[in-house]
Formats: sequence, C-alpha cells, structure tokens
Amino acid sequence: MAEFISLLFSNVFLLGVIFIVCLFLLDFVKSRKNGSHFPPGPRGLPFLGNILQVDNRNPTVTFNQLRKQFGNVFSLQYFWTKTVVLNGFEVNKEALINRSEEVADRPRIPIYEKMGFTGDKKGILFAHYGRSWKEQRRFTLTALRNFGMGKKSLEERVTEEAQFLCSEFLTQKDQFDPTYFINSAVSNVICSIAFGDRFEYSDEKFLRLLRLFNATLVAESGLLAQILNEIPFLTHIPWLIDRVMEPEYELIAFLHEIISDHQKTWDPNHTRDFIDAYLVEMEKVKEDGSSSFNETNQLLTTYDLFVAGSETTSTTLRWAVMFMLLYPDVQFKVQEEIDQVIGRERKPTMGDVLQMPYTNAVIHEVQRYGDILPLSLPHMAYQDMEIKGFVIPKGTSIITNLSSVLKDHEVWEKPFQFYPKHFLDENGKFVKREAFIPFSIGRRACLGEQLARMELFLFFTTFLQQLTFEIPNNQPRPREDPIYTLTQSPHPYNIRVVARV
Repeated sequence: MAEFISLLFSNVFLLGVIFIVCLFLLDFVKSRKNGSHFPPGPRGLPFLGNILQVDNRNPTVTFNQLRKQFGNVFSLQYFWTKTVVLNGFEVNKEALINRSEEVADRPRIPIYEKMGFTGDKKGILFAHYGRSWKEQRRFTLTALRNFGMGKKSLEERVTEEAQFLCSEFLTQKDQFDPTYFINSAVSNVICSIAFGDRFEYSDEKFLRLLRLFNATLVAESGLLAQILNEIPFLTHIPWLIDRVMEPEYELIAFLHEIISDHQKTWDPNHTRDFIDAYLVEMEKVKEDGSSSFNETNQLLTTYDLFVAGSETTSTTLRWAVMFMLLYPDVQFKVQEEIDQVIGRERKPTMGDVLQMPYTNAVIHEVQRYGDILPLSLPHMAYQDMEIKGFVIPKGTSIITNLSSVLKDHEVWEKPFQFYPKHFLDENGKFVKREAFIPFSIGRRACLGEQLARMELFLFFTTFLQQLTFEIPNNQPRPREDPIYTLTQSPHPYNIRVVARV
C-alpha cells in the first residue's frame, strides 16, 4: 500500500512538472508570436502577463508611466492576450480617423457571450464591425432624429427636465449630495425617448433601474470581470460568473419587462417611442432571415441607447457642479454671461450657444478636465494594420487612451488644471480644438454625442440661471481626483444651493 501511494505521488508530481513546463513553453511561444515589429511593452509575469502591473483603480496612471518609457504606441499582455495602447493626439487621430475601418472592430466579451449575446446579436456598443452594427447604428441615429434630436421639441423636453431638477434642488434643506438628482434628471431624458415617459424622482421602478445600472457598471469594470474575459473557461463556473453578472441579469430582466409591456399595447400606426419604432422595423423585415432586427438586438440596442444617453452626461454634470464650487469666479462669469444673453426669465435654448463663448468654453473644459471616459471602449484590429512603424495584426485588442489626448501637454497650455481659456482666443471668442475628443472620433464615435451636447448646455445654463452653488460651511473642499470604474466620476460631495433672485 505504501509503495502504491509513493508511486501515485511520484506520477502526480511528474505530471504536475510536465504540465507546468508545458505552460511555460506555451507562454514563451505566445509571447514571441507577434514578431519584431509589434509594439514594445513591459515584460510580464508568466501566465499573468502585465495584469498585476496595471493599476486597476485607474489604468491611465500606469499608461502615462509606460508611455514615457515605451512611447506613444506600446503593448501589454493580459494573460496570453496582447493589447496595444495608443497614446497622444497624433497617434489616436492617425488610428481613429485615417485608419478608421482598420480599428472599427470590437474584441470578444465572454461574460456577455455567456448570456447568449453572440454573433450578430450584440446591439451596437459591443457589436463586431459589419452589417449588423451598421444597421443597428443607422436605425438608432435615425430614430433619435425622429424623436427630436437636434429639434426644438427635444430641446423643450430637456429644458423642462432641467427646471424640474432646479425645483428639486431648492426643496433640499441646507446641504445634500446632488448625484442621485442629476442622474435621475438625465436618465429621464433618455427614458422619455426610449420608453415614452419620464419618471418621478421618487418612483420605485425608476430607482431600481438607476441602482441596477450603477451596480452593473461597477461590477463589469472590475478586476474579476477582466479576468473572466481573458480566461473564458472560467465563465463556466456558475458562482464566479454570477458574482460579476448578477446586476446585469436583473437589468436585462427589467428591460425585458418594459419591452413586453410595449408589445402588449403596441399600435403600428402610433409610434410612441424608440421601442415602438424598433417593433415597426422588426415587422418590416420579419420575412428577411438575414436581418439583424430581432428581439435580442432590440433589447441590447435599447440598453446601449440608455448607456449612451445617460451615464457620461450625468457624470459630466456632476463634475460641472463640483467645479463651480471649486472655482466660484468661473461660476460668477458664467452667470454674468447668462444674465446678459438670456436674462433671468427666458428659458435657455441651443440658439444661445453662439452668443455665449465663455459658458461654452467652461462646458468644454469640464469635459476635457473631467475626462469622463478616459479609455473609451476597447477596439480591435479589423485587419492587419501599421501605425508609426509598428505592425498590429488582425484581431489584436486596441485601447485608445483618450485621457492622453485630452491632457496632452503638446496640445493644451495647462493640461492638468481646470482652465476654460483653453477654448477661448485672445478676443474671448470660442475656439474649437481638434484634440477635444471626449466622445471619441471615427466610426465608433459615441452615437449620443449630439444629444449629450444639447443636454450639457441646457442643464448647465438652466442651473446657473436660477441657482448659485456653494460649499456648505461644515464641508471640506471637494476632491478633484476621480473615482475610476469604466468612467471617471467625482468623489461624493455635498452642495448648498441658493436661489438667484
């Protein structure tokens, strides 16, 4: 018996050694396969690559350090997956504009595929470059225009929501955290387009939607989600995948419920909202088996519309309010311009933008300095490509470091300061800057950009037309460093509002 146990132990030990040696050989082969013209990068650990070397709390900090060492085009290895990071304005412009199609694809997201979102059933944001993505994006942009994007009707809806929000601010006693109220107001705009109605800020269904959306964002931008995406076989462990995707399951169920309610009351002759418009499109192509308009894409495209139209805009407005606390002289100048151009009684309109260069500059600087979506969403090389002398093979994941563009010291006078003069000339006129790309650029630019620009201007001018923001007497000065998930948001802070009379 003792000999059997000894023999068994020896064989297990030998198999273990062989397994480890094979892993090392595989790791060596995979780390060498990209060739000498692949972008350089830091040496990684066996199996793990560079995943432990990148600060998951804010990867841009690590990227800025590596940029100094390896240049504007460098590579990282997450387990056995090679990723190229593009830094600085010139490199990102070359990739996103001049080689727009070559970087237009998206990498696999195994945690989503586990939910059945595969092939052409991926909505818009994470869809592979091809017919399905083009159809879904084209339809969504058309639907947004039909429901008022760029038109007076939607302007009035946004201004009305901004008025509701100011009234809600004024009901708060003394000091409060504005996060929930801003998130609710901005989400209500996209809810009115997607679902056909707005919600009261205290509505339980609405509160659940916002909670689930925030929980999903936090869970899916964490280290565990990254590991599951890089080692897909781990997604077959139920308790592990559930730990990341539980909020997603609930959010998808929530959207299923709303779409199901629409299907029960749908009238093809009366299109109430985006979901109805999608139902009309599905009816048109129901005999076309190759069409990408199906129930899965309806759900995911509605989800993507909500993402594109809420998270980044509400986060930007939270930064805007915080910067008014930190820079009261800027707040005063904006209010002066509002009083001169709009006055205290008339509601702001988008037509006022051209007459308000300082306010416009402040909003742009909030977006630049707030750096809301620092790494955008990951791209993937659609075909073999070359950039700055480096070869990037088809299928390679690509990170466009937008933070390095918005804070490029070769472009901006004071890249790491809040400085509205970045967008003003010597005569005080607004200057459009080519390196201002918070919505990204090229084929994968944010589909909600036009809506976001409208909301930012109308909410911000309505705020400062009616209110003055102050730091409460017993509160510390808010922190300017961000909290990183997929987006960069401000640390929680309290405000005091005073009505302008």
